[in-house]
Amino acid sequence: MTRGYSLEQDLKLLINNPKYSDLEILCEDEKKLHACRAILAARSEVFESLLYNGMKESYENQISFPKINSAGMEIVLEYTYTGSIKEEFLTKDNIIESFYAADYFQLPDLQDFIMKVFKNTLKKNLTENYSPELLSKFAEKMPLIEDNILLNLLVEAVAIIPLNTIEFGRLSIAGLKYLLSCTYEKEMTFSTPEYEVFRYCAILAAKRVSNDAYTTLLKRLPTLEQMQMDNSVQVKNKIITDHQNVAKELEHLVEFIDFKRIEGQILTDVIDPLEIIPSKIILNVYRDIVRLNNSNLNYIRGIPTMYVWDEKACGSNLIIEDNGKVVQAPNKCNSQQSVRGKMALNKGIFEWDVIVEKSCNYIWVGICSSENFNYKSWAGGQSTGWVLGSNGECCKIISRNYCPPFGDGTKITIHLDTNKRTCAFTVNGTKYPEVSGWNNLPSKLYPVVSLRFPGRLRIQTHKKI
Repeated sequence: MTRGYSLEQDLKLLINNPKYSDLEILCEDEKKLHACRAILAARSEVFESLLYNGMKESYENQISFPKINSAGMEIVLEYTYTGSIKEEFLTKDNIIESFYAADYFQLPDLQDFIMKVFKNTLKKNLTENYSPELLSKFAEKMPLIEDNILLNLLVEAVAIIPLNTIEFGRLSIAGLKYLLSCTYEKEMTFSTPEYEVFRYCAILAAKRVSNDAYTTLLKRLPTLEQMQMDNSVQVKNKIITDHQNVAKELEHLVEFIDFKRIEGQILTDVIDPLEIIPSKIILNVYRDIVRLNNSNLNYIRGIPTMYVWDEKACGSNLIIEDNGKVVQAPNKCNSQQSVRGKMALNKGIFEWDVIVEKSCNYIWVGICSSENFNYKSWAGGQSTGWVLGSNGECCKIISRNYCPPFGDGTKITIHLDTNKRTCAFTVNGTKYPEVSGWNNLPSKLYPVVSLRFPGRLRIQTHKKI
C-alpha cells in the first residue's frame, strides 16, 4: 500500500520493526520486541515515567518486563501505535495476557475493548466455553480484587457451568478458589449444588497429591445423580492413604464451601469418614443442623440456574432465546407444547417468576416431573404436570377457579416448597393460597410452561422487594 493515505496503516509499519525502533522490550517469555520510546511515552503515562525518568532506563536501549508475556505486549504495541485492535487479534490464548498488560500500562480504553470482545465471545461460543481455562490464567496473573470487571465476567461465565461437567485440569486450584470466594454468600447465578462443589474441590486436590488419592476419591465421592439412582448414600469405605496431604491441598478452598447446604446424611456417611475436612468445621455444621432449621436453605448457593429453559427438554417447535431465559412459539407452533427448567428442584423452598411477554390462546405455568413427560403436549393434560392457566384455572382440582384471567405483561410468581410438597402462585402482586388439590407432589420437580403461537414467556429468579 502506498504510504501517506492512511495514518493507521503507516503507523503499523513501525510496530516491532527494528529499523524504526530505539528500544528493545524483553518479555516474560524472553522474547524481544522492538519499539519507539517516544511513541510509547506519548501514549502511556506508565511508559513515560519508565522511559523518561532520568534513571538508567532513560539511556539504555533495553527495558525488561518480567511479568508481561510477549502475546500481551504485542497487543499493547498494536494499540499504542494505531489506537485500535481488531477483534480477531484477541484469542483465548492471549486475552488474559492482553488484559493484564493493558492494566499494567493503564490503558483503560484497551481494557474496555478486551472486555467487550470477551462478552461477544461468550455469546458466540456457547458450546465451546473456554472460561474455566481463562479464569485459571487470570488467577495466576492477577490478584483477587472484587471490582475487577473481567474477573467478574469470568466468574459469572464459569458459575453457570455445572462443575461436574468441567474436566479435571481445565480449572486450576487457584481459579477454583477465585470462583468460590467470589460466589460465597453472594446473590449471583450459580449452577452447582454445594455437595458437588465439595466433591470437585476434593477430587481436584487429590489429583494434585497422587493418582492413588485421585482414583480413590472418585470412588468414594459419587455424584448426586449417582446417589439418587442408587437411592442411597452408602459408599465403599476404602482408606485414603494420602488423606492428610489431600486435606492440606484443600485448606484454601474449604473456607469457601458452605457445608450447611449439604444434606446431613451425606455429611455423616460420605464426607466425615474421609478425614480430609477439619473436625471443627464438621462439628460446627452438626451444631447448626441441631440449633437451626436448615430445611429452608437451598442446596445451591446464590441464584440457582434452574431458572433457565432447557433446550433438551422442549417441544420441537418452540424456540429458546436470550441465553435460555425466553421461550417463544413461532407461527408453525399451532398447538400447545411445553418446556421445562434446566435443573431439578428438590429439598428446599424455591420461588421464580414467569413474565408473559406475549399471550396466546391459553398459557400454562407451573411445575412438572421429568418422568413420562411429553414436551410436545400440554403439561396440564399429563399426570406429571401441575399448571395454572391464563384463564385463571388450575388443572387437577375439583374447583378450578384460582385467580382472575391474565394476559400480556402479567408476572406470575411460583412458590414451591418441596419439603411440604406444596405449590402456590402470586399473579400481578396478589398472592393466592396453596393449591389444595395438589397434594403430595413429587420431591423432584422442574419449572414448566405450555404455550402456542404467538406466545412468548420469560423465566427469571424471583427477587423479593
